[in-house]
Amino acid sequence: MPVRVLLVDDEPLVRAGLRAVLEAQPDIEVAGEAADGAAVIPLVRQLRPDVVAMDVRMPLLDGIEATRALLRTVAEPPKILVVTTFENDEYVYEALRAGADGFLLKRARPAEIVHAVRLIAEGESLLFPASVRRLAAEYGESGGNRAARAELERARLTEREGEVLRLMARGLSNAEIAARLVVGTETVKSHVSAVLAKLGARDRTQAVSTAYESGFVAPG
Repeated sequence: MPVRVLLVDDEPLVRAGLRAVLEAQPDIEVAGEAADGAAVIPLVRQLRPDVVAMDVRMPLLDGIEATRALLRTVAEPPKILVVTTFENDEYVYEALRAGADGFLLKRARPAEIVHAVRLIAEGESLLFPASVRRLAAEYGESGGNRAARAELERARLTEREGEVLRLMARGLSNAEIAARLVVGTETVKSHVSAVLAKLGARDRTQAVSTAYESGFVAPG
C-alpha cells in the first residue's frame, strides 16, 4: 500500500510543488490538501492519511495548535511532518514538542522531501536538525531543564538505553543504531521501546526533546 499524505499549507504553490514531488513516487500518494490547520481533523477522519505534511504558520489555525488538536481528538492519528521556511523558527520546536514527528524545510530538495515522508511513515527516524537541537537546549536553559532532568532521573535508564537515546537524538534509524552498536535491529527496537516507556514519551520526538532539554545530550 502506498504512503498516503495530506498536504496542509496556506500557499497553493507550495502544495502544488509538494504534490508534484510526492506523486512522482510509486509508493506515495497525495490523499488530499488543505489551506489551513482548521481543516485537518475532518480531512484526517475522511481520508485516513498516513502522514500529514503541515505548515507551521497558517492564518486561522497554525501547525502547533492543529497538531495538538489532532493528537487530542483522533484515536489513531497519522504521523505529522512539520514543513516550514525557517529552520531556526521557535514555532518549529513548539510543533515538535506538541507532538509532531519530524521537520522539513520548504527549500528541501525533492529527494529530501521524499526521504522525509518515508522516514516519518516508517516511524523509525527523527528529523532533528542542528538548529532545532539548539532551540531544545535553549528551552532547557530558559527553565525547562529542571523538569526534564527530573524526568530523566526518574526514568533510570540503563547504560545501553542511554546510549540508544543519544543515537536517537542524532537522528539515527533503528538499523543505523544497530550497526553502530553491533547488535540486531530487534534488540534496538526493544531498547527504543524501553526508553519511550520509561520516559513516558509518546514517540521518539518527545524522548529526544527530553534528552536535549535536560542536557543529557548536547546540541552540537
